[in-house]
Amino acid sequence: MRYWIKYSLILLLMSTKPVAGDAQQTYPLTLDDLFRLGTENSLHLKASRMQEVIAGDEEKTARTARLPDISIGATAGYIGQTTIFRQGLSKPTHPDMPDWSHNYNVEVTQPLYQGGKIRGTIRRATLQKQVASLYTANDQADIKLSLLRQYMDLFALYKETEVLARNIEESRRRLEDIRRLWKEGIVTRNDEIRSELQLTNDDLALREAKDNITIVSQQLDIVLGLDETLLLLPDTTLLSAGVTLGSCEAYIQQAYTHFPGLQIARYNTRLAENDIRISRADYLPSLAIHAGNTLSRPLTSTMDDMFANNWNVALSLSYSLSSLYRNKHKMHEARQYVSLRRNAEEQMMQEIRVNVRSAYIRHQEAIDRVKALKLSVRQANENYRIVNNRYLNQLSILTDLLDASSVRLEAELQLTTAQSEAVYTYYQLMHACGNL
Repeated sequence: MRYWIKYSLILLLMSTKPVAGDAQQTYPLTLDDLFRLGTENSLHLKASRMQEVIAGDEEKTARTARLPDISIGATAGYIGQTTIFRQGLSKPTHPDMPDWSHNYNVEVTQPLYQGGKIRGTIRRATLQKQVASLYTANDQADIKLSLLRQYMDLFALYKETEVLARNIEESRRRLEDIRRLWKEGIVTRNDEIRSELQLTNDDLALREAKDNITIVSQQLDIVLGLDETLLLLPDTTLLSAGVTLGSCEAYIQQAYTHFPGLQIARYNTRLAENDIRISRADYLPSLAIHAGNTLSRPLTSTMDDMFANNWNVALSLSYSLSSLYRNKHKMHEARQYVSLRRNAEEQMMQEIRVNVRSAYIRHQEAIDRVKALKLSVRQANENYRIVNNRYLNQLSILTDLLDASSVRLEAELQLTTAQSEAVYTYYQLMHACGNL
C-alpha cells in the first residue's frame, strides 16, 4: 500500500507540473552565429578592443615627437625703482625708467637628430599596438572555444532527450505487452510494477535533460546578448560535416605561424631588441634647430620706454658626457631582456608542440571512440531485440530485459557524448594551431 501511494504521488506530480521549457520560444543557432554573437557581445573582448584603441592612440602620440615644439608666451610686470651707487655704496641715485615691462615671444624647436631615439620610440609604440591586437585575437579564440563547449553540451542534451523519448516510447509499448501477458496469466504482477518503475525513472531523466537544456540555453542567451527566455536549437548537421585530418607535424607548423601566443612572444623579443636601439641612442649627440621672435619693452640696454622686436635662428648640438658611464648598465640590462624574451619564445614553441600533439591524439581518440560506440549501439540493439523476444516467449526473466534496455540506453547516450566530444576536440586542435 505504501508503494502504491508513493507511485501515485510521482505520477500526479509529473502530470500536473509542466516540463520546463515546453512553452518557450525556440531560436535556431548555427555555429557561425554562435561565434559571431559571442565575439560581438563579450565584455572581455570589448575590454581587449579598448586596450587596442589605447595602443593605437599611444602610437599616434609617439609619432608627434617628429613634429616641432612650438610655444608662445607673454609676460607683463612692474619694474621696481633702480638704485645706482656712483661711488662704492655711497651717493645713490635713482634714474628715470619706465614702471611696466612687457614681453611677447614665439619659439619653435625642431629636432633633427637624437641618435634614433625618436624612431625607436615610434617603433616601440607600433609593436605594442600589434601586440594588443594579438591579445585580442587570443582572447577571441579562447571565448570561441568556451562557447563551443557549452554549445556541444547543449547539442548532447538534445540528443539525450531524443534517445530518452525513444526509450520511453519503447518502454510504454513493452508495458502494454506486459499488462496483456499479465491479464493472460503468463507473467506476474511484479513484472508490471518493475516496468512501471522503469518508465517513471525514464520520465524523470527526460525531465532533468529538458531542464538542463533550459539552463544551458539561458547561460548562452546572456552571453550572446539574446533574450534569456529563448531555447536555443543547435545545428544538427554539425556532426555530419566531414573533416579531413592532416598530419600532426603540419598542424605544428601552422601553430608556429598563426598561434597568437607565439606571435606575442616574437613581438616581445622585437620590443626588447628595439629597447637596445633606444638605449644606444643615449651615446649619440642630439641636433635641433631653434627659431624665435620676441617683442618687448622697455629696451634692456638703455631702459627706454619703447618696444623692440628681435628674432633668431640657431642650430643646437649637444652631447651628454655622463652617458658614457651612466648608460653602460642600461645597455647590459637591455641585452639581458632580449635573451630572456628569446628564451620565452623557445619555451612557447615547446609548449605548442606538446599542446598540438596532445590535441591531435585526443581528436583521433575521440574519432575512434565514436566508431567503437556505433558498433556498441548496433550490438546493444540486437541484444535487446533478442532478449525481448525471449521474454515474450517466456525464455528469460524481466530483469534480463530491463538490463538489456539499460545497456542499450547507456550505449546510445555514450555515443551521443562521444560524437559531441569529437567535434569539440577538433576545434581544440584548431585552437592549439591558432586557426580558431
